[in-house]
Amino acid sequence: MKIFIQIIIALAGFTALYSQSADLPDDFLSKEWHKGRRQKLRESMPANSVAVFFANAVRNRSNDVDYVYHQDPNFFYLTGYREPEAVLLIFKDKQIAANGVGYDEIIFVQERNAMREMWTGRRLGAEGTKSQLGFEQAFNGNQFKKYNVDFSKFSEVLFYDFFNDVRDNPRDSADLYSLIEQFKEKVNYPKKDNSLIVSKEQPKNNLNTRGLNPLMVNLRGVKMAEEIELIRKAVMISCVGQVEVMKAIEPGMSEREIQGIHEFIFKKYQAEDLGYPSIVGGGHNGCILHYTDNYKPSLNNKELILMDLGAEFHGYTADITRTIPVNGKFSPEQKLIYELVLSAQEASMKACKPGVELSYLTTVSRDVVNKGLVELGIIKTETEKHLYFPHGVSHHIGLDVHDKGNRILEPNMAITIEPGIYIPDNSSCDPKWWGIAVRIEDDYLVNKDGCELLSGYAPRTVADIEAMMKQPSPLQKFKLPNIDSQK
Repeated sequence: MKIFIQIIIALAGFTALYSQSADLPDDFLSKEWHKGRRQKLRESMPANSVAVFFANAVRNRSNDVDYVYHQDPNFFYLTGYREPEAVLLIFKDKQIAANGVGYDEIIFVQERNAMREMWTGRRLGAEGTKSQLGFEQAFNGNQFKKYNVDFSKFSEVLFYDFFNDVRDNPRDSADLYSLIEQFKEKVNYPKKDNSLIVSKEQPKNNLNTRGLNPLMVNLRGVKMAEEIELIRKAVMISCVGQVEVMKAIEPGMSEREIQGIHEFIFKKYQAEDLGYPSIVGGGHNGCILHYTDNYKPSLNNKELILMDLGAEFHGYTADITRTIPVNGKFSPEQKLIYELVLSAQEASMKACKPGVELSYLTTVSRDVVNKGLVELGIIKTETEKHLYFPHGVSHHIGLDVHDKGNRILEPNMAITIEPGIYIPDNSSCDPKWWGIAVRIEDDYLVNKDGCELLSGYAPRTVADIEAMMKQPSPLQKFKLPNIDSQK
């Protein structure tokens, strides 16, 4: 009995400890902002409908170690909630609770647990979700099973269909797996193949897995002023990373060392995460579009290095690529390819304005690149099929690096323009071009007249890059011991 009392006292102490305010930044999006986004979604929803969102799953890395948790962007956009094991319901019309209270949204979150918080960090719980995120109706996840709402009365139940890749924690009846299973039971989700996407036609019931995404695309594609400010910070942080690498790089460094400099800069500015796995490709590795091994142990004096990295700041990510010569000076062939890519980017930037289709920016860049490749003798005709420019040049950025957004540009959309030329070894052209890979990627904000270059702090021209690479770096004085000699 004495031991039991001691445990209770200890847990009470942990509860008090983890009830204290965390040391968090003070420039997150406000609870009023997230509430406004929920209201905008509600206004766009069909009559007599409900939208249901689930938090992201916890992903296992290996054995008893999980990946660092990252919230589902839609869930974060609508709530500001950054924890797992949660479900959000937004109603088009007011619902009446058993106690007579009216509500049009309700959230179920993971419960406070002093012992678990001691291991894995603070939780808001239902009360914290009310006070810090502004929900009037917030409950612990174990209440969702008892939540009595007749989903059959709605004309449409809007949600994203499930990939069935969520692990079940049999010791937790309110984990994400359980919440999803409970929801499926409540809405009479088809059990035959555990998926609603069985044909091109939506099933003949009120379950709609296709109607929610267009609503979220419309919401998230055009950025609010608060989002633009966070994107600007993410972009600037990423630009500083590029600049500092330009000053610090020298032959003999490894790809991973270059990656580390970028990511150190990100953390120095309190960026919580990477927007995507960092791409640092020296020489022919730059010809692999999503090269993330970053293993090359020693960069060659005569090669280029392609660096595609983006900081994620308070949920919003940049996406910037610079290609620079390891030795600080472009060779004649490298310079010709680089300036062709830059010309393509400048042409697409001039074409970028409201009313233009996003894919048109690729058409503009491709025309410039193909004409230039013919002039350089790399291809024979402008209509020749080739893989030297294998991708589109533009996508939305925001909470995702490839963010939601409509194909027709509007003011306050944040996008990239990123043409590239990649000439792998053994290509069917003069060997002097082999191993040259150039991508220039910048972030832009569409405005009423055209677009604003957000990432101009990181040099883009040959002359500006070479000049920056002559600047001294404080990292050149940072020397570590040779661990191979420590025996």
